[in-house]
Amino acid sequence: VQLQASGGGSVQAGGSLRLSCAASGIRFSVNVMSWYRQAPGKQRELVALITSGGGTNYAGSVKGRFTISRDNGAEMVYLQMSSLKPEDTAVYYCNSKGLGGNLWGQGTQVTVSS
Repeated sequence: VQLQASGGGSVQAGGSLRLSCAASGIRFSVNVMSWYRQAPGKQRELVALITSGGGTNYAGSVKGRFTISRDNGAEMVYLQMSSLKPEDTAVYYCNSKGLGGNLWGQGTQVTVSS
């Protein structure tokens, strides 16, 4: 049972990155999948979530710039990040919530320079 996040890196402001999260050992298709982030010295915050039915919700700070999507067949969730800002710099975590409980991935670092 695990979530494996990847795709982080360093970009300049205005650039784009796509995060991926591979799930295994969970009932992926029925779980709510989310991306959280935690910047140094700050609490972890919800960035975006996607329900089993494909409904989405975004933090106000990323709305219009980030897009969350999922591929139930491949058991993957993605976060397309565009128009990145320095304040988007954080460790990004994949999360799964379902009947089996709450599961976190290991995190992937995103650094945006001005």
